[in-house]
Amino acid sequence: MRPVTRFFIVTLLLHSGLVLQAEQPKSARVNLGEDGLLTGIPGEGPLKEAEIKAWLAKPENHVTLEVSLPKGLDASTANLAIPEDNPLTRAKIELGRQLYFDARLSSDQTISCASCHSPSEGYGAKTQFGVGVGGQTGNRNSPISYNRILSKAQFWDGRAASLEEQAVGPIANPIEMGNTHDACIECVGAIPGYAMQFKAIFDDGVTIDNVGKALASFERAIVTGPAPYDYWNPLAKFKEVFALDLEDMDALRSEDPDLAKQYDDMVAAAQKHPMSESAQRGMTLFFGKANCALCHAGGNFSDEQYHNLGVGMEVDDPDLGRYVVTKEEKDKGAFKTPTLRNVALSEPYMHDGSQKTLEEVVAWYNKGGHKNPWLSDKVKPLNLTEQEEKDVVAFMKEGLTGPFPKVEENRLPE
Repeated sequence: MRPVTRFFIVTLLLHSGLVLQAEQPKSARVNLGEDGLLTGIPGEGPLKEAEIKAWLAKPENHVTLEVSLPKGLDASTANLAIPEDNPLTRAKIELGRQLYFDARLSSDQTISCASCHSPSEGYGAKTQFGVGVGGQTGNRNSPISYNRILSKAQFWDGRAASLEEQAVGPIANPIEMGNTHDACIECVGAIPGYAMQFKAIFDDGVTIDNVGKALASFERAIVTGPAPYDYWNPLAKFKEVFALDLEDMDALRSEDPDLAKQYDDMVAAAQKHPMSESAQRGMTLFFGKANCALCHAGGNFSDEQYHNLGVGMEVDDPDLGRYVVTKEEKDKGAFKTPTLRNVALSEPYMHDGSQKTLEEVVAWYNKGGHKNPWLSDKVKPLNLTEQEEKDVVAFMKEGLTGPFPKVEENRLPE
């Protein structure tokens, strides 16, 4: 058949719906936070070797991804932390997803990463402390595992220099997953579906370092989507800059229709992502009188620094946090500032899980924390009224809660 004739026949059939278009190759450009990257190898039930082999055979799954961040969070693009020796690929993220939800990494095959960092519990745990093998607990609350692509040092005290290092720590911790690294890689390497993926993705196959690289890649892809704040904040700034122009909308629509349309679009976007009047007042307080933004700064609402808030410092032998790592006097009782994005989904709060609600957290800050020799100079009585406290809480609950990307939790290698 002549090429031209074939072109017209295929075109006609496409328009008539009788021919399905071939699957388009996936782009190397991805916007983190959107659905599709964490949903696993297509199919149902346990992952079969044939499915894994077909997935690995697609070149696009091994291409280094060029990532961007969602609206609002993209203000922290300069803080993206992806090591040169561990570039993101779809295949590596998918391998990390499987490992994240697989309890076979633990000594008794009951605890996975998701046991303490569950999607259904805001990628944290509702218990005060994480619960490991044999029901053992430590003395710190489970930190969330999303938006970690914007952070280098990990854990409440920053003792892990990278997400890769953090990812393998709990495996060998006797009160968490209670395994050894050697036993873990022996178990993983004995599962054909895993062995096949490690061989295809890493030059040296199944090693504990590569387990860490895969887990870290998955966690870097867990990113929160835009929250109402990300639509209301631009609108508030626009109103401030163009206050005089907005006083006469009829004149603005006539004299500068483009600016008027920009305003109308911002208003429409904010209305599609509503915040109550209380939350809007709370947004103003958050960046003003309440001084929250002194530490909860930037697109991810965290300065990634360590501060002593006085939490737990009233006891005789307090957890000294960052000091244990640095041995610097100033770091006694200091812990890392967590992100406030989706914070309403991950109670309880503080490094020791001692505060069950955001209301308790705001009340703690309002009174100026608990006095001790190392209390951060940023923690001072705020003199918020009862209503103002409620408004700040409303902003965190309504204004900072965005969607998580869909994630497949159950499809693991046979």
